[in-house]
Amino acid sequence: MTAPRILVVEDEVITRNTLKSIFEAEGYEVFEASDGAQMHKILSSQQINLVIMDINLPGKNGLMLARELRENVDTALMFLTGRDNEVDKILGLEIGADDYITKPFNPRELAIRARNLLQRTMSDKDKNPKEHIAQYRFNGWVLDVDSRALINPEGEAFRLPRSEFRAMLHFCENPGKIQTRDDLLKKMTGRELKPHDRTVDVTIRRIRKHFEDHPDTPEIIATIHGEGYRFCGDIE
Repeated sequence: MTAPRILVVEDEVITRNTLKSIFEAEGYEVFEASDGAQMHKILSSQQINLVIMDINLPGKNGLMLARELRENVDTALMFLTGRDNEVDKILGLEIGADDYITKPFNPRELAIRARNLLQRTMSDKDKNPKEHIAQYRFNGWVLDVDSRALINPEGEAFRLPRSEFRAMLHFCENPGKIQTRDDLLKKMTGRELKPHDRTVDVTIRRIRKHFEDHPDTPEIIATIHGEGYRFCGDIE
């Protein structure tokens, strides 16, 4: 089996070398980039399974590069950054990052979270399309599993970032059932919910935006106060 390939995008040499050592010890193949230009060059020539990126980078910052990444490449994305304010974290998740870790970090926790993310995302790609439902239809909308796209009643397709797709897929597989934030976070990221973690709420807000431009669409994801969320769409 080919070892997972990780691309570290970090301009601080010491941090980059530390990350390289951590992940090589885990058996991964590690590539390094100090800025966006190097990142794109590597992505164009290598099949990368996970990008771990700082936000503070020379030239285009990590948030700008993440937008470009999401438009062109289907790979897992984790921010590892010293920017620990809530605004940056929410913005990073809204762009489509699968995880957000702040410096200083615990090397063991980082390795575990990266491993869980890789196991989940790489297994998604290995699944046989015949083993799962290809599409879920509800209230004029379609969730296409193979393309990871949400298709509106007019036929416009919006390719969902991985966290949004996994949340929507879990909802469609469990219509009408209340899903706690912990349940959803495990499905989306493979990690446990911690106090003040708003990853789930940010993801649900992004998903709801797709439905807001269609006033004829009933409430698809309801907030169940004190418990979590429930998918209210009528699965055909």
